Amino acid sequence: MMIARWSIDAKFGYKQNVIELMQRWLREIGPQVGFSADKLRLLTGSIGALEATVQTEHLIKDLSELNQAWDKLATIAAHKQWSKDLEPHVVSGTSRWEIYRVL
Repeated sequence: MMIARWSIDAKFGYKQNVIELMQRWLREIGPQVGFSADKLRLLTGSIGALEATVQTEHLIKDLSELNQAWDKLATIAAHKQWSKDLEPHVVSGTSRWEIYRVL
């Protein structure tokens, strides 16, 4: 098992907007690519982490599962629109994926 963690930083004063958009993505778009609610978590920075950071953690079987999800995301018009809706609220260039192995 692996954890695929996607992070992005909200602009000052826009963290709640980012959280709400992420919650919408988790409800509406994530399930279309196989990211079920029981294998997802939404996190935000608190102590010792950037307060502006918002993360999603996806429990995946392996990298091929993640790659299949990414391939499918590229075909979903709602995901493209969601990305455009998110963009004004985040710091450009802060999105990143980190992959961890579950021991």
